[in-house]
This record gives sequence, structure tokens and C-alpha cells, in this order.
Amino acid sequence: MTTMGIIGAGHIGSQIARKAVQLGYDVVISNSRGPETLAELVAELGGKARAATAAEAAAAADFAVVTVPFGHYLDIPAQPLSGKVVIDTNNYYWERDGHVAALDTGEATVSGLLQEHLADSRVAKGFNHIAAPDITTTGTPAGTENRRALATASDHDDAAALVTALYDEFGFDSVNIGPLSESWRVERDRPAYVVRQNAAELAENLAKAPRVI
Repeated sequence: MTTMGIIGAGHIGSQIARKAVQLGYDVVISNSRGPETLAELVAELGGKARAATAAEAAAAADFAVVTVPFGHYLDIPAQPLSGKVVIDTNNYYWERDGHVAALDTGEATVSGLLQEHLADSRVAKGFNHIAAPDITTTGTPAGTENRRALATASDHDDAAALVTALYDEFGFDSVNIGPLSESWRVERDRPAYVVRQNAAELAENLAKAPRVI
């Protein structure tokens, strides 16, 4: 079975883990406080999940999900993620993370900065614009009328394709924004951010997003 490494065990990471285990993935999950603090979550997830350090989760992963506060993205271990697809759920909240000039001025994107840090990985945006509880409750089978859609972006076609396939497994249609330089379209405070939308509505919201908030 495919092993999903999850770096970050907050609301989003925990929900992705719950759905992934349900779908049959093996999950190795980590947080910043140490594997022993994840005992309760791992017990809930069952035998297909285990807790580890961030480096161990990265090393075990066939692909990884990075879901830590953006301000800590430079702490993500790069070497064990070399050659792997990394799904980035991060969002920039300057109130929490401190101001980053390149993001404030629209010169960079959250996932683009992670890609720079993980130069030997293939980063794709994913699961950043959905409320955590909705990850396990709003998915529906493929072909469902008005099926909810989520967006991805990547500089690597195979990374975007992996997110698209994972979205479908989780119960969502997908819209590919294009390269990471366009991933700002689904970032905080834009029309597509944390609203329920089908694929056509998502495409419309992405198109009308302002570059700078």
C-alpha cells in the first residue's frame, strides 16, 4: 500500500489522516512536539497509522503532506523528501506568521517558497482552502451533481495529477490552476478560499481573484 507521510498533526493534518486511513493508505504522522504526543490520535486511527518525527515521516513517505503553520516551513526536512511529491496545505497569516514582504507585495506565493526550500521535491498546492471538518464530511462520489471542487497548482505535472487523484478519492472534483506562480488565486481572502463550490464556480472564483489583498 501507499504510505502517506503527514508533517503536521493539527486540524487539517488530522483530518487528512482520518480519511487516508479510511481509504486504505498507510499513514506516518508527525508534529513539532514529538511522536509520544500523538498517541491518542494514532490509537483512533488504528493499525494503519503510526507516529514519528518529521524526518521519519518524510523518509517513510511515498508522498508527503506538509501542513504546518507557514512560519515554520523552513523547518521541514528537505533531504528525506528529495525526489518526492509534497502536497502543501499552508496558508500565510501575517498575524500569526509575521510579515513576509515578498508575499505582501505579490512577488511570491506560499507554495512557491516551500518549493524553493524543497528544491529537490515536487510541490503541489492542496487542501489549503477547505475547512478541516469538511475534508471528511463533504466529499461525494465522482459524477455526483454539483460535486464540491478543490484546486491545485504545481510546476510538475505528476504532482498536480497526484493531488487530482487524491481529491477524487476523498470525494472532490479538481481544478488545476497551473504553475505555483498562480497558486495565490486560492490563497487567503480570495473568492475561492474556504467556500463550497463546484468546478465551474471554482474556476470563476479563481479567475476573478485579486493578486494583492
